[in-house]
Amino acid sequence: MAKGNGSGDTVVIKKYANRRLYDTSTSSYVTLDHLAELVRKEVNFEVRDAKTGEDLTRAVLTQIIFERETKGDGALPLSFLRQLIGFYGGGAQNMLPAWLDMSMNSFAASQEKLKKAMGGAHPMAFFEHQARRNMDMFEQAMKMFTPGMAGVAPEDPPEEPEAPEEEPADERDAAMAALKAQMKIMQEQLESLSKK
Repeated sequence: MAKGNGSGDTVVIKKYANRRLYDTSTSSYVTLDHLAELVRKEVNFEVRDAKTGEDLTRAVLTQIIFERETKGDGALPLSFLRQLIGFYGGGAQNMLPAWLDMSMNSFAASQEKLKKAMGGAHPMAFFEHQARRNMDMFEQAMKMFTPGMAGVAPEDPPEEPEAPEEEPADERDAAMAALKAQMKIMQEQLESLSKK
């Protein structure tokens, strides 16, 4: 988190005994959701005990993660949580923070590259777009294989059953080749995403 509140300063959040959080930059009480939003906006802040001045930032950030995990918005797999707990008190505990920091920075950098590659779109937009393309291709293929059914909604059966027209073999082969090519492209894209 490198950004501040506009002036390059770190925003100070005071935590009171009643667990209320006070943002000194806006002179208002805030919630954990507000602090999570500050994190997403890369606003640098620290949480201090209002009475003693003790730094409570780590505890509050951990509390935000706890809240997200218990609300069902979990991002941490059980195996990761178990391994993380297992590192506490062990010799690897001293190396773990640096390694996790490096890993998260690498993950964030790869996310940025993915966003730029997709023109700033959300990563899921890529998969959504790909799914739409696949459905369009599937529909086109179905129209080629069942020409009498094109444009007919499933709940509206044709008035007179039409005898299916025989598709020329070369058109079916072309459709199958197009489907295979699209599947190959999708596989390559998935493999390249998994390597990043």
